[in-house]
Amino acid sequence: MSEARRKASPPRRRKKHWALRVLGWFTALLFLGVIAAVAAFFVIYQTTKIPTANEAFQANTTTVTYSSSSQPLGQFFDQNRHSVPLAQIPKHVQDAVIAAEDRTFWTNPGISPQGMVRAAWNIARGQQLQGGSTITQQYVKVMYLTQERTLTRKLQELFIATKLGRTHDKSSTLEGYLNTIYFGKGAYGISAAGDAYFTQPDPKQLSVPQAALLATVLNNPTLFNVDRTDVATKRRIIERYHYVLDGMQQMGTITAAQEARYAKTLPPLKPKKKQNVYAGAKGFLLDMARKELLQRGFSEEQISGGGLKVTTTFSYTQQLQMVKAAENELPDKKDNLHVGMATVEPGTGRLLAMYGGPNFLASQLNWATAKARPGSGFKPFALAAALEDGKSLYDIFQGDSPIKIQGQKLGNEFNRDYGDVTLLKATEQSINTAFYDLVDNKMQDGPNKVVNAAEAAGIPSTKVLEDGRHNPSTVLGPDPFASAVDMAEAYATFAADGMYAPLHVISEVKGADGKVLFTDKSLDKNKKQAIRQDVARTVNYALQDVVTDGTGVGAKDLGRPVAGKTGTAGGVAVEDRAKDKACGGCMQGSATLTSWWTGYTPQMSTAVVYRAGKTGESNLDPYSSDKAFFGGNWPLKTWLAFMKPALDGAPEESFPDPSGDQIKDTTTPTYTPPPSTPTNTPTSTPPPSTPPPSTPPPSTPPPNTPTNTPTKTKPTKTKPTQPPNTPVIPLPTGGATTKPTNTPGSGGQ
Repeated sequence: MSEARRKASPPRRRKKHWALRVLGWFTALLFLGVIAAVAAFFVIYQTTKIPTANEAFQANTTTVTYSSSSQPLGQFFDQNRHSVPLAQIPKHVQDAVIAAEDRTFWTNPGISPQGMVRAAWNIARGQQLQGGSTITQQYVKVMYLTQERTLTRKLQELFIATKLGRTHDKSSTLEGYLNTIYFGKGAYGISAAGDAYFTQPDPKQLSVPQAALLATVLNNPTLFNVDRTDVATKRRIIERYHYVLDGMQQMGTITAAQEARYAKTLPPLKPKKKQNVYAGAKGFLLDMARKELLQRGFSEEQISGGGLKVTTTFSYTQQLQMVKAAENELPDKKDNLHVGMATVEPGTGRLLAMYGGPNFLASQLNWATAKARPGSGFKPFALAAALEDGKSLYDIFQGDSPIKIQGQKLGNEFNRDYGDVTLLKATEQSINTAFYDLVDNKMQDGPNKVVNAAEAAGIPSTKVLEDGRHNPSTVLGPDPFASAVDMAEAYATFAADGMYAPLHVISEVKGADGKVLFTDKSLDKNKKQAIRQDVARTVNYALQDVVTDGTGVGAKDLGRPVAGKTGTAGGVAVEDRAKDKACGGCMQGSATLTSWWTGYTPQMSTAVVYRAGKTGESNLDPYSSDKAFFGGNWPLKTWLAFMKPALDGAPEESFPDPSGDQIKDTTTPTYTPPPSTPTNTPTSTPPPSTPPPSTPPPSTPPPNTPTNTPTKTKPTKTKPTQPPNTPVIPLPTGGATTKPTNTPGSGGQ
C-alpha cells in the first residue's frame, strides 16, 4: 500500500470510558422509570376511588333539652361534635386554621410536593412518617382512612387527596375539615372546640386571638396542651400562636398593628365546666329519655351520632322545684333514706318532673321507677272496680278488726275497730277490713277486678301484679306492684275524668336537617276512656274526702282542690327476715317498708314514695317520731314542698262533680269513732245499733237500687249521721293479723 493511501486511512476511535457507559444506561433507565412512574401514577389515579366516609367522623352530638327547648338537659355522643356550615364560620376563623396548617390551601392540588419530599427524606432516614400533610390530606386521613403511620396508608392518602383536590370544591373540603378535626378536650370540630375552650359554641362569636389559639392547639392537642403549666409547653404554645398570627397577617386577614397587639398575650381561657352529662339528679332524666328513644325505634347510632334535636316533656322549673323538695323537705335522719317522686300531666301522659335519686353516677337505681309496695295507695283502684261493679259510696262494709278472708284473720292498723262504715268513710280513713270485705266478700272475683282497674288506669302489667289477681290482699298493695311514676300516671287518669294517656318523656325529635322525626301528638291515638267518666269523677270525689277529713288532711295546705291517697306497706325489714323465718313469721307487719302520698289536682298528679336501706327493704319507722312512718306525714310534706311552687300562678281548678245518682246517700250508716287511744284488743261484736256488715239498714233501699227521686245536689262532706268533728287518726303499718298466702308483707295507710 502506498504511503499516500496509508495517510488517507481514518484515525482510530478511542474507546468510551466505562463510567460514561454506566451513566448512559442510568440516564436511560431513569427516563424509563420516570415514564413508568408517571404512567403508574396516572393508572392508579384513574382507578382510585374516594372511599366511604368514616361514620364516626360524620357523627354529630345529639342534644336533649327540657320541654321549653331553650334549656339544655344534656347530650348523647360518641364524639362531641356540632357541625356548622362554612357560611357560619367567619373568615378570620377559617384563615387562622389555614395559616396554621396549610397556607397554600386555596391553590395547591390537595398535596404538597415539598411536604412529600420531606416525608420521603424521613422514610429514607428510617424515621416515623410525619409532616407533609395539607389540610386536604389531613381531612382524607380522618374522614376516609385510619390513623396508622405506614407507607401504604400514606400512598393511599396522597392519591385520594389528589383526586379530592381536583374533583371537589375547596370550600366543601374546608368545611368538612373544620367540622371533623380534633382540638383536644374531647372536642371535634370548631363549634365543640369553641365551647370547650371558651364556652362559646358559635364560631361567629370567636375573636381573632381565640381563633388563633384554637388553630394553635389543633396541630397537636397533646404537645400544645393549654392546661399544662410547665415552661417548655408554654413556650411552644406561644411560638406556635405567633406563627399563626404571622400567617394571618401575611394573608391580609389582620394588619401588622393588630398582629403586634394580639401577640402580646394569649387570650384568656373560659373552659366549659367539666362534668359527666349523667351527673346529678338529671342523669335519671337523660337515662329515661335515651331508653324511650330506643323504644321509639331510634338506633344507638342515631342517638349517639345522628345530631338529633330531642325535646323532652320535663319542665325545667318544675324539675328544679322537685329536686329541691326531695333533697330538703326530709326528716333529720337521712342516712340510707330514699325518696322517689314523679309528676304527670293529666290528659297528656307527659312526665313533667321526676326525682330518682341525688346522683345517677353514684347509683343507677332509680327510686322513681323502681317497683315498690303501694300499700293502701292501691285502694282507689278497688274503689273504681267496686263502682264499675255497681257498688255505691254508701254501701256498708265491716270496719271492725279482724276480718276472716279465706280462713285468714286480717286486720286494721293496731286492730282498731270502726264499726260498720260506708265505702266513702272506708276510703277517707283507709280502713283495711272494709276493703277486704268489699273486694273479697262482696265482689265476685274481686282481686281480679282490682287488677283490671289498676292496669286500665295505667299501672303496668307485671308478673307480680298478675299474681295479685288471685291474692286476697291485693287491695292493700302488699307486693311491689308499682313505682312512683306508675302511681302518678294512674292517678292522672282519675284526674282526667278516666281518660288514659300513655306515659312518655319525649315530646319531639328532629333530625340534623331539622326534619321532625317524632312528635308526641302521634300518641294521641293511644288515648282511651279507660275508666268510665262517672266512675272517675266519683273516685275523685271520694279522694277529696281523704284530704278534707281523712288521712291526707295535710294536703289542704295547698289551698286548692286536691284529691289523693296515703299508703304504707308493712312487712319484715330485710335485716330481720332470717329472724322472722326462725320464729315462724312472728315479725310480720313489724316494719314500715314503703310510705306514700299520691295527690293530684286537675293539672298535676304527683306521687311521693319513701324507702330505706340499700335495696329499699329496710324499716322506715326509725326515721320518724310517729308510731310509724305515715304517708300523711313526710311523704305529704315533701309533696307540698313541690306542689306549692309548681302550681304557683296556675289557675285554681275544681274537679267536675259526679252525678247526683253517684253520690246520693241511700243509707243511714252508724259510724262509731275509735277511741282516742288505740287498743290492741279487737271488738268481736259490733255495737247493737249497727246492722250486720253484709246487710244495709232495713229502712234504707238496697245500695244498688236507685230511688225514684234522685237528688242532683252534692251532699256536704260532713254527713249528718256522723259526728261533725270526726277525728283524723294517723294509722301506722301493720295490716294483717295473720300473713296472707304468698304475700311478703301487709298493706296499711
